[in-house]
Amino acid sequence: MGIKQNLEEIRTRITSTEQSSGRPPGSVNLVVVSKTVPVEKIREAIDAGVTHLGENYVQEARDKIETLADQPLTWHYIGHLQSNKAKYAVRLFDLIHSVDSLKLARALDKEAQKAGKLQPVLIQVNIAGEETKSGVSEDGAVGLVEQVSQLENLSIKGLMTMPPYFNAPEKVRPFFRRLRQLRDRIAGMNLSGVTMDELSMGMTGDFEAAIEEGATLVRIGTAIFGERL
Repeated sequence: MGIKQNLEEIRTRITSTEQSSGRPPGSVNLVVVSKTVPVEKIREAIDAGVTHLGENYVQEARDKIETLADQPLTWHYIGHLQSNKAKYAVRLFDLIHSVDSLKLARALDKEAQKAGKLQPVLIQVNIAGEETKSGVSEDGAVGLVEQVSQLENLSIKGLMTMPPYFNAPEKVRPFFRRLRQLRDRIAGMNLSGVTMDELSMGMTGDFEAAIEEGATLVRIGTAIFGERL
């Protein structure tokens, strides 16, 4: 199947899961992960109605964003971000999913101030405590949100996680549920500048379970573009 057909199938599955979960249609946004995907294929996805694109590498994204500047797109940064790339991330991205430390948040805040921008961010939580993955610990998340909420040029929109990889959505479900419960707890604190509207979780193999547990942003690449080389 081609990119357009793949997208149609994914959208159908998203809509069906929204319905079966009792969620309103359109409550989940599809972020199409375009890392390592050439611009010609991304244009195919755009022609098929894609408006949200997710990138993992600042340099690669910069070239694509410049090339596709004529398109009405929302760009998401979903990879691990180093503080020294904060300047470029603020310039390029509408939403940064991967804020996992106060050091990074301060660097983004400083660059957002220079750019005259209120930068929307998500706090990345390492919900399973995996050593190989980025993200603040579940125990440290509330404290980090409180600290970042004090920064005037950042706006916290919610949480993001990358759970352990299992080839079985039901094994991942508890991690999605824990992120949602953490989100609800933080939302109940009514912190200034913190809305907790977004839950970025769920990828090609498990996005339906993520939606059932409250995801608002699902990050899907392989099911649309195929396996990466």
